[in-house]
Amino acid sequence: MAQQTSKMVTLPAVIDLDAIDAMRDKLADALDEGSVVVVAGGVERVSTNALLLLVSAAETARRHQFDFAIEAPSAAMLGAIERLGLTAQFSGMMR
Repeated sequence: MAQQTSKMVTLPAVIDLDAIDAMRDKLADALDEGSVVVVAGGVERVSTNALLLLVSAAETARRHQFDFAIEAPSAAMLGAIERLGLTAQFSGMMR
């Protein structure tokens, strides 16, 4: 297992289909190094696919025994998570 370090990934204000590829690449690079903290306070709009990508990234981190946390998610992000019924999937990663 690689040495565990913590990498910060800041989400953009709008995470739609145009932004998801860059977000995926940032998360993959960060997970290659170890634990990840996703800074989500500035999110104004988030697509369903982006939320599912975060769930997938958290599962990848878990399988590699790395920590994965979403720090200070915005009200818009929390609302999207709730509307889509993903509260249980995100509950363990919010801080």
